[in-house]
Amino acid sequence: MKILKNEASLEFQFEFGKNWQQFIKGINENRIAEAEKSLQNMLSLRDLKGRRFLDIGSGSGLFSLAARRLGGSVYSFDYDPESVKCTRELKNRYFPEVVDWTIEKGSALNNEYLKKIGTYDIVYSWGVLHHTGEMWQALENIVPLINSGGKLFISIYNDQGWISDYWRNIKRAYNKNIVLKCLIIMIHMPYLLFGRFLARALTGRFKIDRGMSLWYDMKDWLGGYPFEVAKPEEISDYFRNKGFILEKLKTCGRRMGCNEFVFKKVCEEKQG
Repeated sequence: MKILKNEASLEFQFEFGKNWQQFIKGINENRIAEAEKSLQNMLSLRDLKGRRFLDIGSGSGLFSLAARRLGGSVYSFDYDPESVKCTRELKNRYFPEVVDWTIEKGSALNNEYLKKIGTYDIVYSWGVLHHTGEMWQALENIVPLINSGGKLFISIYNDQGWISDYWRNIKRAYNKNIVLKCLIIMIHMPYLLFGRFLARALTGRFKIDRGMSLWYDMKDWLGGYPFEVAKPEEISDYFRNKGFILEKLKTCGRRMGCNEFVFKKVCEEKQG
């Protein structure tokens, strides 16, 4: 696998897979149904029958599972071996006999690997590419994986300027040692957990979007390093210049979190 080139050395990477190992213990029909609704709503599709679905950075495997339940032929890969195990566990739990769900260890930064896996009608990568350490290179690498007329559904952390710089430093410190990790959790968890809980109480929105978990989302947020960000218009402009049209955009406003994009590939990538 290709090694990250920038300051985000492996010793400071968050162990996403270990977080997902705990999360999948609580996966149930309600969570799966919410994941399915997320795909249906954002992709504007009732089902995925007859479509090839690529899950880049499958993490817990929840959305690969949702795509398979919607009828898609699924290919899942993740850089983290523990995340690969999570996805395989869900396949074994719900679809042990199917042959049209492939799960592998792979990297969005490894072009040799990506060239071997073919092209897809839907390429999905939620909250992943900004953790590679080379986000723009990863975005460049996934363009050829999408069929003409196919869709790309990605989410990328919102650029908040100096606030994003603050969180980048916090995330890097979180992964340095156990003492800093405990200190950061003690300082930030009350704000992150109870602040979001209060906001949901005031709006009556207690259900967590996409079938996810508030607790594991918060751990992912605090420890999620490498960490890169982009403004919505930067992502939109980038893919427009690659021959895509923006079909749907869901922003998080000025708050921390991810902006969600659905693009449709309408022509071959422009050259030069």
